[in-house]
Amino acid sequence: MSDLKIRCRNNGKRISIPFGSNLYDAFSLANFHMDYGPVAARVNNKVQGMNYRFYNNKDVEFLSLSSSSGMRTYTRTLFFILAKAVEDTYPDAQLLIGGSVCHGYYCELRLGRPVEEDDVRRIRQRMQEIIDADMPIHRIQCPIEEAIEMFEKRGMKSKVQLLESQNSLYTDYYKLGNTIDYFYSCLLTRTSQVHLFDLIRFYDGLLLCIPSQKEPWRLEEIEVQTQMLDVIREHHRWQDILGVRTVGELNNAIQLGYATDLINVSEALQEKKLSDIADEIAKRGARMVLLAGPSSSGKTTTAKRIATLLMACGLRPRIISTDDYFVNRVDTPKDANGEYDFECIEAVDTTFFNQQMSALLQGDEVELPRYDFRIGERVFEGRRLRIGPDDIIVMEGNHALNPILTRQIPDEKKFRIYVSTLTTIQLDDHNHIPTTDIRLLRRVLRDYRHRGYSAVETIRRAPSVKAGEEKWIFPFQKLADATFNSALLYELGVIRDQVIPILEQVPERALEYAEASRLRKFLAYFRGIPGDQVPPTSLLREFAGGSSFKY
Repeated sequence: MSDLKIRCRNNGKRISIPFGSNLYDAFSLANFHMDYGPVAARVNNKVQGMNYRFYNNKDVEFLSLSSSSGMRTYTRTLFFILAKAVEDTYPDAQLLIGGSVCHGYYCELRLGRPVEEDDVRRIRQRMQEIIDADMPIHRIQCPIEEAIEMFEKRGMKSKVQLLESQNSLYTDYYKLGNTIDYFYSCLLTRTSQVHLFDLIRFYDGLLLCIPSQKEPWRLEEIEVQTQMLDVIREHHRWQDILGVRTVGELNNAIQLGYATDLINVSEALQEKKLSDIADEIAKRGARMVLLAGPSSSGKTTTAKRIATLLMACGLRPRIISTDDYFVNRVDTPKDANGEYDFECIEAVDTTFFNQQMSALLQGDEVELPRYDFRIGERVFEGRRLRIGPDDIIVMEGNHALNPILTRQIPDEKKFRIYVSTLTTIQLDDHNHIPTTDIRLLRRVLRDYRHRGYSAVETIRRAPSVKAGEEKWIFPFQKLADATFNSALLYELGVIRDQVIPILEQVPERALEYAEASRLRKFLAYFRGIPGDQVPPTSLLREFAGGSSFKY
């Protein structure tokens, strides 16, 4: 049998490789060095583990920890090692791996008693022993009913429920020693490839610390985010109320006809949280509400719902957009590539903004600007405003929590809200759903429906959007007086049928195909929920369409 032809995108080499060779063989023949890699590879623009074997000609791009896909592969492997260490150390314990918080992963360890430092020390030590033993991680394919039977015998209920709700004939699972587990995408092939981690006691659970993607030789620095942890605990209570914590449980509830009940209770819990925030704003006597959050967190709808609830408190909200205070385009700073940088704080005329807000709060009348994006200039059209004692300014924008924006406004007159999108559901006990995935899926749907952008364009811009958030939004979340989680337990069941066709339009030859393929696979775990069951005031309508609010 003749050799296969492999094109390596990392260095442009074309190599010949024997039929049935794996990615390690291809990397060896490609003959180049990669720091902290390879940990995975894009094969025809689809991410595969390094145990992938070639039976046809392919394009290959090897991935290191500096890539998002590579870091996800590393992190999932750490989850597996942690799960095995817990199983070996405390066989009767239940481990729940949660989402990213404080630059690590918050995990619950249910021992039937509080977690102690010695528990964490023992598990961390066992993890290191597993890594030092250079144990192979086997990926095994089998009929799905065999996997279900194996997990059922081991009491792994969340995995049984997830797999039972799928329509697949076959599935993959992973084996590490005597420990088996299911992960929705690839892992490393040996435990010794994990070079860095830490596990610490954190509040009432554990925090799994991972390397920095930008600097893989060091761990991410822990940033204590008390409000985020409070939101996580609050949503654990909400999950108990709803009786749904994992996708398998959600799918079962949908199949039994409880989708409407889940939607109504989820919306009611979210409305109650917003109502409590509005009551606190009124109680404090704040004159200005500042609302910020990352892209597609639902800031606009949250601001409108807060404004409605403030009216119920006897106040008259005046919504002002920071977009209207952009500097003229000719004065907009440029980034390193010579492009206009609309994300930086200098793109906003903060001096003029502070002058107008100070005047309003002193009872003066001002003429509000409107930014004309077509000509790139601020224009005045006679829109005048004076606020009285019962008026309150409501403003949302990327820089709303940045102290520079409102530097002349006394703190006692401000109430700051950070809108986050903390996942409220897990795939199963050991597979979390990244908050960035929820926001990206929202953005793909919104951009396609309302802005005319393809999924390729939205996915391509995602790294620059993330960089802007890390620089201009995330650092100021700790200044918030309240944090609101805009994620809805049921939302991925609603948007899956709307967004999958959009993702399917991404061609295989596009680099963005890998991300589109991963998101499609992830969404396929969910049963669909008809969109017409979602209330018109729901935050989800900002992205799925049909909102009763004006945008």
